[in-house]
Amino acid sequence: MPITATPTPGKRLVSPHDHTLIMIDFQSQMSFATKSIDAVTLRNNAALVSRAAAGFGVSTVLTTVAEKSFSGPMFEEITSAFPEETLLDRTSMNTWEDAAVVARVSAIGKDRLVFAGLWTSVCIVGPTLSALDQGFEVYVIADACGDVSDEAHERAMQRMIQAGVQPMTSLQYMLELQRDWARTETYEMTTGIAKKYGGAYGLGIIYAKSMFGASEGH
Repeated sequence: MPITATPTPGKRLVSPHDHTLIMIDFQSQMSFATKSIDAVTLRNNAALVSRAAAGFGVSTVLTTVAEKSFSGPMFEEITSAFPEETLLDRTSMNTWEDAAVVARVSAIGKDRLVFAGLWTSVCIVGPTLSALDQGFEVYVIADACGDVSDEAHERAMQRMIQAGVQPMTSLQYMLELQRDWARTETYEMTTGIAKKYGGAYGLGIIYAKSMFGASEGH
């Protein structure tokens, strides 16, 4: 018997209130050695993810490692998006081994987690594999992560994907939260973030709006 298609989203698509975003170690000392992505693109993508999550009301956990003694402050692009959020500083390389972080995740109570941070092979592999082992559904925003080499980043992504982590990108994350341009309550916010942080796509929005008053979905 043929399958009947219905206009409903797949269960694996993320939406604003079904997951927690965990942003890890976006700090100066960690970014200095990051070579798989340049610092400007990394900061831009981190800003896009942060603004999207804040704008859509996504529950978010921000964590740093040795902020005062070694690694420095978290990127301002992130902290300014979440001015009320307390940063959880750790000593552990694996975020999932920090009691305060996992207590925060448990208090929020979402079983779907989205990760981004530095470095992919250490500070992202550790908590994602640990969360998977405890039954969480896990996503990683690949272009909002970075490592000391292309090889280190790619092997880390491959290892996580083989374990069951689902990869995505920064712009994909935001557009998946919006998903329908008829959702007018978040339309201006989404296109505004894209204009500022969405690269050539954002330039296209500016051009279309300026030249002939175009809008997505109209």
